[in-house]
Amino acid sequence: MFALGFSAGLPFMLYFNTLSFWLRQNQVDRATIGMISWVGLTYSFKFLWAPIVDRWRLPLLGAALGQRRSWMVLAQFGIAAGLIGIALIPDPATQVHRVVAFALMISFWGATQDITVDAWRIESTPALMQGTMVAAYQFGFRLALTGALAGALWFVPDYGWSKVYAAMAALMGIGVLTALLVREPERRAAQVSIATEQRVIDWLAHRRHWPRSLQSAGASFLGSVVCPLMDFFKRFGWQLGLLVFAFVATYRLTDYAMGTMANPFYVDLAFTAKQISVMKFPGVAMTMLGVFIGGTVVTRFGRTRSLLLGSVLIIASNLAYSALAAYAHPSLLELGIVANFDNIALGVHGTVLIAFLSTLTSASYTATQYALLSSLYSFAGKVLMGASGFVVNALGYPHFFLYTAALTVPPLLLLYLFSRRTDVGRLDGES
Repeated sequence: MFALGFSAGLPFMLYFNTLSFWLRQNQVDRATIGMISWVGLTYSFKFLWAPIVDRWRLPLLGAALGQRRSWMVLAQFGIAAGLIGIALIPDPATQVHRVVAFALMISFWGATQDITVDAWRIESTPALMQGTMVAAYQFGFRLALTGALAGALWFVPDYGWSKVYAAMAALMGIGVLTALLVREPERRAAQVSIATEQRVIDWLAHRRHWPRSLQSAGASFLGSVVCPLMDFFKRFGWQLGLLVFAFVATYRLTDYAMGTMANPFYVDLAFTAKQISVMKFPGVAMTMLGVFIGGTVVTRFGRTRSLLLGSVLIIASNLAYSALAAYAHPSLLELGIVANFDNIALGVHGTVLIAFLSTLTSASYTATQYALLSSLYSFAGKVLMGASGFVVNALGYPHFFLYTAALTVPPLLLLYLFSRRTDVGRLDGES
């Protein structure tokens, strides 16, 4: 899980945060940078093709490696190809369309890799081990984020952006090697066949007059998307299920809305790439500390307290950024203290949410339901993320960070609402 987390984290920064630094260095407008980040919305729509990853075995590769591992390898090669494409762009400011095209490619295959890695994790170990599995994943993921940002910024002045992106493409080999070495998990519950879904059978019975192609398309959508959704609400009930959906959709608004403007903020403060790199390197240890805290809190104190702690830390870190931005010329040390506190907060925040989501999926729809939930938590945040540049231009950085901190208030209210319900025990598998 550590190695697969590294493989998942590497492309995330390279089409997103690191890319924004490169673009801002080349005088690309902040509003444009913000809108380019919308390519990451593919992660929010991955539930649309998750049923294919969940049910369809790849020819040849699937027979050799199995369902989960074959999709992992295909996605990892797709990510590497996209990174090489960006490496071949000499000037992103004059070829923004090519940047967007390859960033979209990286994002699509990164989202596909996430679908299958999440499914592999959930199917490989029982629910009680998910906190540990998530912690290991987060260690690798956050190490990759730091390497793809701090490592890239350190080497860029000496080797240039093209060689750095090519080297990052080569690092995707870690994920490929891991996928080849791990075992294909045994399904703990049979994946429900579309053809045997009673809801699909009934739907087809009333549409025998439709053309066969429309029948097939409708049955596939119903069995692959609607049935997993209905299973979710059958287990948790409509009211509790909708509260959980709303909570998941808003929990990471602050992370996404703030994230894409962090590097433009550093560039606008006139810090060099190597200075930012030096500041970012301790972030690995700080993030790992956050992941450790998150995994420990989930195990010892349960769902509500761990989710509450993650939210409080994220609010505090964004308020610290706001205070820092209010100074005319903050020092690199001051920036480093705030950034690394934010790394701890992000480590806790991400770990407790992933552990929570992992307990909500049904073994019969592992990849589809987890993809839907993880798509849900990123969609609204990424929509706001794309508009972040406009908000900074209108409000300035100090008020922008106050705005991002305030985005964590709605999920806190929703957490209070669903944790006070008498049927909250359903989230723990209780009737």
